[in-house]
Amino acid sequence: MRNLDYKPIYHRNLPHLQPWGAAFFITFRLAGSIPRLVLERWAADKRRKLAQANSSELGRDALLAIGRKRFREIENWLHSADRGPLWLGDERIAQMLCESLHYRDGKVYRLDAYCVMPNHVHLVFAPLPLKPEALNAEYYSLAAILHSLKGRTANQANRLLERHGAFWDHESYDHYIRDEDEWGRVIAYVLNNPVKANLAQHWQEWRWSYCRLDATSAS
Repeated sequence: MRNLDYKPIYHRNLPHLQPWGAAFFITFRLAGSIPRLVLERWAADKRRKLAQANSSELGRDALLAIGRKRFREIENWLHSADRGPLWLGDERIAQMLCESLHYRDGKVYRLDAYCVMPNHVHLVFAPLPLKPEALNAEYYSLAAILHSLKGRTANQANRLLERHGAFWDHESYDHYIRDEDEWGRVIAYVLNNPVKANLAQHWQEWRWSYCRLDATSAS
């Protein structure tokens, strides 16, 4: 796992970092999977905490803690959801999405692991260089990869479901993985998502999960 130069990227109005050659933990969810009022309440709470962190000059650690809290809130809601869209629970949609994830493996990213849940997706991959033979190669951008993946799978899913409108929520959560130890923890988290949500007793039972052979020791 290489720690190379940091490249800032921007998705909508949220700043992100794409270190050259890094692997990423990605989460994206279905549009409407969390009610607007709940999101507004979380956003107001986040603004208050950010203001407190900035005023007390707690710095980066405080900001990371706020981000982790928000991620846990989202995850807990999605795992307990018994209403709202659950389109990824449709075998046709889950199969199509898995095929799309594998199609890009070796082309724009190295696919490490994924888990397709009924209303969200966890994904671990490392963007590949545009020209592998070049020195100081430029890598496929995280924003471009997600834009293509979400756009194409949304169109395919809507055709299968015979519906129109937004399929994925416009925002995605991304976190670059800093070292091998964190990579192992993230892989284990992704694979054990169905167990945490009481959808399976063991991660191997979940049909819509994947892990590279050399990553299974991390799980």
